[in-house]
Amino acid sequence: MAEQGKYSGLKYFLVSSPSEYVVHVEINRPAKLNAFLEAMWIELREIFSRLSHDEDVRAVVFSGVGDRAFTAGLDVQAASQDGALNGDGGKDGARIATRVRRHILEFQDCISQIEKCEKPVICVMHGISIGLAIDMSCCADIRICSKDAKFAVKEVDIGMAADIGTLSRLPKIVSSFSWVKDVCLSARGFGADEALAVGFVSQALESKAKAVETAIGMASLISTKSPVGVQGTKEILNHARDNTVADSLKYTGVWNQGMLQSEDFKAALMSGIKKTKPRFEKL
Repeated sequence: MAEQGKYSGLKYFLVSSPSEYVVHVEINRPAKLNAFLEAMWIELREIFSRLSHDEDVRAVVFSGVGDRAFTAGLDVQAASQDGALNGDGGKDGARIATRVRRHILEFQDCISQIEKCEKPVICVMHGISIGLAIDMSCCADIRICSKDAKFAVKEVDIGMAADIGTLSRLPKIVSSFSWVKDVCLSARGFGADEALAVGFVSQALESKAKAVETAIGMASLISTKSPVGVQGTKEILNHARDNTVADSLKYTGVWNQGMLQSEDFKAALMSGIKKTKPRFEKL
């Protein structure tokens, strides 16, 4: 597994390339169960923003270092000491609220970079996967987990409504809105089997190692496809999720009127006729 030199020097993440055009991003704070500090979500934004435009990347696997946790969510102790979230007696409520809102919006933007990344992102969860784990995984295109995964939307247990994306994205991912309210209002835990049953994950593997191996295999397969086709498919699917069928059909027509002029389209058609395997240029 080759280390990605262009992503070296990171403090809280490891970035490697297990196969051609595939990048593996790992949260790297295992001693703290990969819990997030503010510096971590800022670093995450930088990584996924760069991956989005990196022509040497066609698919991304996202997981956590260590055996115990994908992430235990927000480092609550560090957050409680963060000046952005503490009241200031010298300022009135509107000014405190403005500061907190700006902080939340920046946090949302950082995590949303996973979703905004032009390349497909496969999230692999294992062990403790709570709070921010749900926010981040909901931004991914594909979610898989190991059988030992323990999930929870924990925010009500610390006296708040989840504000980084879970409440906006999870209802559009799973098959039951009742189930979403069940887990979000109670903060109760749920396991891999339940996550699979409602469609939160598409696979539950026997171990973290097997889940990572499976994700890399999926990413490697995706990376053999036309990057024009793959990135367009992600864009259109996300648009369809958030818009009407009529609007999405119109958007697809506008998108493909340009993208069907790609040489990838011709190469893929000819490979089907000739029974050969096409290779596509970088995008």
